[in-house]
Amino acid sequence: MEKRKLGTRGLEVSTIGLGCMGMSEFYGRADEGEATATIYRALDLGVSFLDTADMYGPFTNERLVGKAISGRRDEVVLATKFGNVRGPNGERLGIRGDPEYVRGACEASLARLGVDHIDLYYQHRVDPNTPIEETVGAMAELVRAGKVRHLGLSEAAPATIRRAHAVHPITALQTEYSLWSRDPEEEILPTIRELGIGFVAYSPLGRGFLTGAIRSVEDLDPEDFRRHNPRFQGQNLRRNLDLVDRVREIAREKGVAASQLALAWVLRRGDDIVPIPGTKHVRYMEVNAAAVEVELNEDDLDRIESAFPRGAPAGDRYPDMSTVNI
Repeated sequence: MEKRKLGTRGLEVSTIGLGCMGMSEFYGRADEGEATATIYRALDLGVSFLDTADMYGPFTNERLVGKAISGRRDEVVLATKFGNVRGPNGERLGIRGDPEYVRGACEASLARLGVDHIDLYYQHRVDPNTPIEETVGAMAELVRAGKVRHLGLSEAAPATIRRAHAVHPITALQTEYSLWSRDPEEEILPTIRELGIGFVAYSPLGRGFLTGAIRSVEDLDPEDFRRHNPRFQGQNLRRNLDLVDRVREIAREKGVAASQLALAWVLRRGDDIVPIPGTKHVRYMEVNAAAVEVELNEDDLDRIESAFPRGAPAGDRYPDMSTVNI
């Protein structure tokens, strides 16, 4: 597995990372044994950029990741997040970015992960009630204390990114990005490239939709949160299935999986972009990791663009879009 650099402060990560969220929540039944095996296999293949967050589970995903990397910490670039506040029973308690919360959240994450530092620490969502300067100021204190190596933001608007970067260099901006989520191309990517900030693309497979395996909400576990996603419902679903089928046809002609074609497309959008496809199964992780070997020429890219043009997908990417791009 080759490496890519995020930002200008020396953070080097595997070209493809591993999103760990679904190992604990959101995508149906969890299997800790299979999830742990997936992390082991990822590390064996050189997929060393692992992404988690305190709110996944809640809290259990950090423990799972921490346990899995015990004894292999030096192989891992570890990213986690704070800001989406949840209670012990999973209740959602809003968004916080005040300095006191930042410090406490970091200490709790370090303890759950069983590590002495976090390589990349993100504000998961921007707190509209706390100036970003105060949040990043507290995060910068964590860097000076040696508890965090690099800072990141998730789903932040260009103006917020600029204000944050003026307080302390931001290494990476994480936002949903894939063939069916291309909004970052308008303002976010130009902004972070101007500032020298790397881009981490979460859900680069459209929450699994771009694999072609999901044809109906009935294909999803009853507890799967995607059942409530507008893109997976009604006429939106039918429209989006047509787009995915076009991509699947191109993938078939190239002799690769649709997921690999989708990931290869993200990788071609720039050397400063690192996708972190999430999975909780070894076999899917192996398929995703092999996407780095898929070569797309200009004709391929033109065909993909024609089959799946920017702005074509139907439906919002979240039921509630009020917490993104702030």
